[in-house]
Amino acid sequence: MKKSSSTKGLPPCPESNHKTNTVKNRAFNFSILLLLFLGSLYFISIPSRLRPIFSSPNPPRNSSTTFEMIVQRDELDTILAETSTENKTVIITVVNKAYVEGDKSMLDLFMDGFWLGDGTWGLIDHLLIVATDQVSYERCKFLRLHCYKLETDGADFAGEKVYMSEDFIKMMWRRTLFLGDVLKRGFNFIFTDTDVLWFRNPFSILSPNETIDFQISVDIFNGSEPDFINTGFYMIRSNNKTIALFDHWYAKKEVSFWTKEQDVLKALMRNGLFRDLALNVRFLDTLYFSGFCENSRNVGVVVTVHANCVVL
Repeated sequence: MKKSSSTKGLPPCPESNHKTNTVKNRAFNFSILLLLFLGSLYFISIPSRLRPIFSSPNPPRNSSTTFEMIVQRDELDTILAETSTENKTVIITVVNKAYVEGDKSMLDLFMDGFWLGDGTWGLIDHLLIVATDQVSYERCKFLRLHCYKLETDGADFAGEKVYMSEDFIKMMWRRTLFLGDVLKRGFNFIFTDTDVLWFRNPFSILSPNETIDFQISVDIFNGSEPDFINTGFYMIRSNNKTIALFDHWYAKKEVSFWTKEQDVLKALMRNGLFRDLALNVRFLDTLYFSGFCENSRNVGVVVTVHANCVVL
């Protein structure tokens, strides 16, 4: 088990007042939410345990990309193997410098859910922090977590990226490319944004059915194929269908430059790609996988809360 004796972040680098205030406000709201829900968990608890979800996936395939990304394949294969469960499932989040700076950073708050949640402590062994710059990588190593530094040629993802800015959209597409590569290496994964708070072990709610390829959170749940899928939390199984999904998804990058990757996936879904690939998709009920767009109806069963639909 990885645990640090200190959660104090590295000294922040000078930034503009606007960016500093944005990060502080976001971290403050994140802290309040964490305290409220952890207080509830003190009185309300449900049993949970880590269960096998996936059988051995198909062998990895080679990938082709539209830009040069430096990937140390041996190192990535090694860290994925070290981090994954017995059935090759890993939990992945992506951070940069803006998420690790300050006395109580976004990464610190994210990790609090794993330290203090119901049945989440053991999941730290299967959590991979993907750092997009040296500062966030060093902070991850200081916390003694599983860390991988993603080196991308000609791009700087260190600072805070304003929502829907050019750098923000580029970073989301680079993330999509990386996650597709993880699938091609034969690993299943849960992807989680760093602003998703984990209160319980999600494996107790995620379906263990091996025929389900893709389980994804939604902003508003109606029980069927929604227009409000949210790529901030999802679980995906490595197979030919899901690899093809990520290939189709990333292929839209060049013709959807000013559109974030989540909206492109929504469009692909509406245009029938899920059906064409014969993907078995499960949309996660907001009763368990909640967010600020649609709060859970029962705090006693909520698993994750996404700090979305908030204007700071």
